[in-house]
Amino acid sequence: MSDLPDLPITFRPARTRYVLLTAGVAIFVVITTVAMLLEQLGPGERVTFVATAALFLGVLLLLSRPKVVADETGVTVVNIASRRRLDWAEILKVNLRPGDPWVFLDLSDGTSLPALGIQPGIAKRRAVEDARTLRALAETRAIREPGGPRDEHQG
Repeated sequence: MSDLPDLPITFRPARTRYVLLTAGVAIFVVITTVAMLLEQLGPGERVTFVATAALFLGVLLLLSRPKVVADETGVTVVNIASRRRLDWAEILKVNLRPGDPWVFLDLSDGTSLPALGIQPGIAKRRAVEDARTLRALAETRAIREPGGPRDEHQG
């Protein structure tokens, strides 16, 4: 397939990430400003306000973390609190069915791995294009040995 992108390529929900990061910074700035402007607050209360704002920012930073990075040797899936490296041959199928919150990767060990870096939330068309691209890359790059996992699962 000649229209495949050059590797490495990173898939991530850019609009969602932008919204989360913008909201996180805005919340942090507003809460911190309010804590500093309220004269009736003591130093301990101000620290609590700023710590709470930092906690909100930290949660939103974690939520903006997901991505899928494809390179010559495989795929790295970074989700909210986990990271997993996969060889191309481990990926049997890339799924994004109607109603799915994100892409699922069917793996050769019989499990399915959610890949939150491709999610149709705010940008559905982009997510569908990214899922198709990742599917084409997986199909093109996977090692297809006779009797291997792909031959057993094709119908």
